[in-house]
Amino acid sequence: MTEPVEQPARRWPLIPTILVLAAIAVMIALGVWQLQRKSEKEALIALYQRNVAMSSTVAYPELPPVPDAFLYRKSSVVCLEPVRWDPRSGNDSKGTSGIRMIADCRTGAEGPGVLVDVGIGDDFAPPKWSGGTVQGTIVPGPEQPTVMQRVIGNSTPARAMLIADTPVAGLRASAVPSADDTPNNHLAYAFQWFFFAIVALIIYILAVRRRLQP
Repeated sequence: MTEPVEQPARRWPLIPTILVLAAIAVMIALGVWQLQRKSEKEALIALYQRNVAMSSTVAYPELPPVPDAFLYRKSSVVCLEPVRWDPRSGNDSKGTSGIRMIADCRTGAEGPGVLVDVGIGDDFAPPKWSGGTVQGTIVPGPEQPTVMQRVIGNSTPARAMLIADTPVAGLRASAVPSADDTPNNHLAYAFQWFFFAIVALIIYILAVRRRLQP
């Protein structure tokens, strides 16, 4: 009678384990990075809140990128002529929805010009406005780069925009975005990365244990 042949002991897979641990380390690093971004964003929001409380005016930043110290500050520009209108949906200062009339203004013979939100209308017809001095609040412009553009490094610096304190004739004053509306979802993103790391580790351990069972 022949004796049963002993099966070789199954070993913990080395290379797959290294790859999985490396992936988990990357997830954890991304979670830590999001926690750091959370602190940075909180400091930025605090800066914006201080800017809102300031009554002094600053020079309008015509060239991007816009320094954070200029956002939500009071300023003024001279629009020699609106060369293009960019109507967009928005709300007035009382919360009523409408169409924001954003003018791309010429400020000289050359240069990038400035973006001015001159008020809220009820339709897409631009107002009969030929330009002039506009006083208002500096906010981020409507054409902000997407997250994907920032990741791949294909984004161009966003321009600022001035929301007029006094709308042009026939329009209502546009609502000024609040500094508190600045998104800060980094804590949730950090928890997601940590959760993915834990789940990946548990799934891998269970899969290997099942593989090692005789």
